[in-house]
Amino acid sequence: QMGNDASKGAKSSKSGMSLASKNPFKSGPSSSVVAQHIDNAKKSRVLQLKNHGLKTAPEQLAAVAEFLRNLDLSQNKLRELPPFVALFQELKQLHINDNVLESLPDEIGELRKLEVLNISGNRLRDLPKTLVGCKSLRTINAANNSLTSFPVVLCHCRELDILNVSANRITEFPDDIANLMVSELVVNQNQLSRLNSTALTKCERLRTLRVEENCLAKEQFDKHILENSSISLITHAGNLFQDKDFQDLPGYSAYQERYTATRKKM
Repeated sequence: QMGNDASKGAKSSKSGMSLASKNPFKSGPSSSVVAQHIDNAKKSRVLQLKNHGLKTAPEQLAAVAEFLRNLDLSQNKLRELPPFVALFQELKQLHINDNVLESLPDEIGELRKLEVLNISGNRLRDLPKTLVGCKSLRTINAANNSLTSFPVVLCHCRELDILNVSANRITEFPDDIANLMVSELVVNQNQLSRLNSTALTKCERLRTLRVEENCLAKEQFDKHILENSSISLITHAGNLFQDKDFQDLPGYSAYQERYTATRKKM
């Protein structure tokens, strides 16, 4: 599309403005391309502006804010999400992965119907406390960012079911993780050296814990987690112990029983 616009511009007469010169996004699509997508979204309630070279979120988005259900701004060059994101009151899915976002606006917490949030592949160092206002949030993918600590706000998102924070720089789980409501927690490729098993055991809905490629010693998987938790699948390859070490841990047989019982149900 970018190449097409440029060639159209070259062929246009000197007096007529080319599409490229009208373009407010220097390396992005023409504003007419964006306008066409937005016009289509009025019927479909889905707006996909993926991989369009956008450096800023087009202001025209406000025109479809009140009825849009699904917004995909992934694989662009967005440095920030504008505060007018608060207008998207019907939004159920927001995909802003693979941009260059360093923070999210507090206004994102206004999205009461948001169920899926994909913010992976950005430069986020933390998440706003206002996310707790997203009362319907069920799935968050925050992998491949720059998080140095586990985002405590997510421990208070009551409907959250699947959380992926892989490929960050998280070193330990906070005490608040006891309140986490997810059934699946993915924390592969971080710098975890401490699991905080006492708190993790209190996660009543947690069934799957993925902690591959971290810095965990086998002692972190103590009897709290193996005997007393509801976790029925732990993936742990690439830590500071071998699989046989894991199987020799006190409480392993209780974990194995839960694992087998869960597999039989599938």
